Amino acid sequence: MTQHSSLVVPPDASGLRLDAWLTAQLTGVSRARVQLMLSQEQVQVNGKAAKASLKLRGGESIAILGEPEPPPLRAISEDIPLNIVYEDADLSVINKPAGMMVHAGAGGTDEDRNRGTLVNALLHHYGQLSTVGGPTRPGIVHRLDKQTSGLIVVARNDQIHRQLSEMFAHRLMKKTYVALVHGEIKKSVGSIDLAISRDAIRRTRMTTRRSGSPGTPGGPRAALSHYTVERRIQSRYGAFTLVRVRIETGRTHQIRVHLSSIGHAVVGDTLYGAPARLVQPPNQAKPIRLERNFLHAAELAFTHPRTGEVLHLSAPLPEELAGFLRQIEMEPA
Repeated sequence: MTQHSSLVVPPDASGLRLDAWLTAQLTGVSRARVQLMLSQEQVQVNGKAAKASLKLRGGESIAILGEPEPPPLRAISEDIPLNIVYEDADLSVINKPAGMMVHAGAGGTDEDRNRGTLVNALLHHYGQLSTVGGPTRPGIVHRLDKQTSGLIVVARNDQIHRQLSEMFAHRLMKKTYVALVHGEIKKSVGSIDLAISRDAIRRTRMTTRRSGSPGTPGGPRAALSHYTVERRIQSRYGAFTLVRVRIETGRTHQIRVHLSSIGHAVVGDTLYGAPARLVQPPNQAKPIRLERNFLHAAELAFTHPRTGEVLHLSAPLPEELAGFLRQIEMEPA
C-alpha cells in the first residue's frame, strides 16, 4: 500500500493517546475516522500496526497509508414507538426522547451505528419519507443532539423538505428550549452572539474561542441565542437557573456551548464543564446525577409551507427532567 504521509511525534506529545494526537494533527478528520483508520491498519507506528489507545512516548514515526473505508450505511425500518405531536400528509413533528440518535452515526459496525435511531422508527411508521437528505437521513430537515429531548420536524416529501429547509435558512422556524444550568444567571433577559466552530484539539466539542471571521471556509459560523430566566434555585446542591432559550441559528451544540461560554454549563453536560454528579456540602448526603443533559426542545412555531396555517406546538418536560427539578427544589440551601 502506498504511503500517503508521515509524521514524527514530538516530545511534548508524550502520554497522549495515539488517536487523540492524530486527530489534532489531521485537519478536518474526526476522531471516529482516525479510529477507523487504525482499526483497518491504515496507520503504522514505527512500521507496525497500532491500537488507538496506544500511549505515545515521543519520537515515534507515524505512517499514514491510506483512507478509511467505512462499511456502507443504510437506513432501516425498526418498530420503535414514536411520540407524534403533529402529523399530516406533508410533515410530522415528533417529541424525541433523550438517548435516541436522529440518524445513523459513527461506530464500529453497521449494527452499532444504525440501530434505535429516529429515522429507523420513522421508516417503520410511515414507510416513505423525503429523499432530499440522502439515503441515511430520509425526512430529516434538522437535528437534535442525542441527549437532548423534544420537538423535531420531519418532511414526508421532497417538496416540503426543500420548503422547510428554506424556512430554517431564513430563520422562520421559531425554536425554544428549556435548560437548567449551573450557577445564578444575574440578568433576567440576555442574548449570546458568539460565533461557533469546532474545537481544534477536542474534535467532539464546539467552541466560541477560535479566531477567524464568521463565514470564511472552515472558520467560525455566526450563532445567536436569546435567553429568559424562568427561575433561580438555591439548593444544597448549589445554585441553578432554569432558562428558556430561543435560537435564531442552528449550530452544532449551540445552546450548550453558548451557555457554557458565559459560565453556566447545562446540568449533566460534562462535555462542556458540568460536574458528573451533584453533592451536598460537606459531602455527607448521597450524590445525585442526571444521566443526560437538562436540555429540552419545548416549543416549535412555524407557518405550514403548504396550508399557510400557523402551528404552535409544545412538548412538556419529560419526567426524568421534571423529577430532577423537583429533587433539587426539595433541598433548599
